[in-house]
Amino acid sequence: MENAEPFSASTAPLTWHDFLERMRDPSASEFVKAIKSFIVSFSNSPPDPERDSAAVQKFLSNMETAFRAHPLWASGSEEELDSAGEGLEKYIMTKLFTRVFASHPDDVKIDDELYEKLALVQQFIRPEHLDIQPTYQNETSWLLAQKELQKINIYKAPRDKLVCVLSCCKVISNLLFNASVNANESPPGADEFLPVLIYVTIKANPPQLHSNLLYIQRYRRESRLVGEAAYFFTNMLSAEAFVTNINGESLSMDETEFQNNMESAQALIYGLSGDYDSGQSQTVPEPEPEPVKTQSSTNAAVKSATEEVNMKDQQHVVAKIPSVSDLENKGATILMKEETAIKEFQKFPFLYSKAGDLMVGDVETLLDSYKQLVLKYVSLAKGLGVSSSSIQPPETRNDAETSNAVEDTTGDGDHGQVDNVRIDDGSDGATGVYTGNSEPTLADDVASQAEEKDQ
Repeated sequence: MENAEPFSASTAPLTWHDFLERMRDPSASEFVKAIKSFIVSFSNSPPDPERDSAAVQKFLSNMETAFRAHPLWASGSEEELDSAGEGLEKYIMTKLFTRVFASHPDDVKIDDELYEKLALVQQFIRPEHLDIQPTYQNETSWLLAQKELQKINIYKAPRDKLVCVLSCCKVISNLLFNASVNANESPPGADEFLPVLIYVTIKANPPQLHSNLLYIQRYRRESRLVGEAAYFFTNMLSAEAFVTNINGESLSMDETEFQNNMESAQALIYGLSGDYDSGQSQTVPEPEPEPVKTQSSTNAAVKSATEEVNMKDQQHVVAKIPSVSDLENKGATILMKEETAIKEFQKFPFLYSKAGDLMVGDVETLLDSYKQLVLKYVSLAKGLGVSSSSIQPPETRNDAETSNAVEDTTGDGDHGQVDNVRIDDGSDGATGVYTGNSEPTLADDVASQAEEKDQ
């Protein structure tokens, strides 16, 4: 069990279905009651990250020991026991997610500061600043790695978040290896890998990166965070430490030049924000830019640059009516920065479904939802004076094409399956990643079986 890896295909088909099925067995009623009791007790205690982590690790360890001695698993294989442990971790942490994720104010503060800092650095950083050799530079293909890392906020289970990190790292590793082969050079090592991971992390800039990594550290079963998983995750922690303390020296750049670049990036970002705000009120000739959380000299530089941009385009901006697209982009930016953004998507049960997941009974619900969406969207457009015929719905990503692109670029068949997932069993055939945001259905089983036992 200790050698299990998140990319192991052997445990994936068993992980979720097997756990659910065995928990439905009458002989598992004591397990069901213990799980329910732990969740209730844990949820009613005040947040304390270190104590919470220790409590979860101890409960998972004790339950896995109990699984091993129970008739349901007594004659089972190591794969089945590992499956039970993975299923238990997924269920427990999905239930406790809102209680433990980013539960400390200091973690939330670090998340916000890191997100804002990387948003500025990504405006001017280049591979050369991290001493990435030309042989290994491939920014177009690195977009695939960025996409994998940006998925980390979608999931609740520690293993699923970890797989996002490992997927990102595997894309980078395979790209570097292929580049070395094409250039007839020695296989790349950590000195080549880490700078690219840092660059990808800056460009991806996933919200709540610090809290996500802490969450994996605290609640991923310790006995499973080993081997390749531990190696890549350690590199991700190193990348986070680097970007947290990033400065001119770390980017092979004069400190004065670094500060000038940061100020220019602030002027660009907040200047664009000022453009939109000025369109909201025609009575204010020169709107103040949003406050910048830096030293006073930077504030002055940002304000000066923003006012200059606004003065040049003032007449055009004031006359402009924000389009539906403007509002969509602004809303998406706000959503990405909100701590509770994932809850917004939980209101839409079909958002993460595939066509094959839908049942005949879902058609009516989907049709009603579609009609409401069209009515609201067109009404909004009319209210803004935008022709509804010119409105195009957002493009839908073709997951199959994306998966093929990852597979073709990296040459890694396992990773190419990350996007090719099914909601019906909650797992991916290659990685075992639970893809939905809704809570597992074991909740109903826990309640019903506990009630039956009491009666």
